[in-house]
Amino acid sequence: MGLIGSIILGCLAGFVAGKLMKGGGMGFIMNLVLGLFGGLLGGWLFDQLGIEWGGVLGQLGTAIVGAVAILWVASLIKK
Repeated sequence: MGLIGSIILGCLAGFVAGKLMKGGGMGFIMNLVLGLFGGLLGGWLFDQLGIEWGGVLGQLGTAIVGAVAILWVASLIKK
């Protein structure tokens, strides 16, 4: 997947993660930005655990897990 596809996937992951988090996350734009970083975090985390999800849905799932983790940590700091 190219750079533009990865950005779109990260933004989608941030949107979904914001909907999954209690209270809607940190706002629409910030959720999208955190989704981009969530893709990186999720990929690193799954690599460390030896988990591999293939295809676009696997990449989306990985990015969502990472984005939820980032939003969770950010919500702890925000309090």
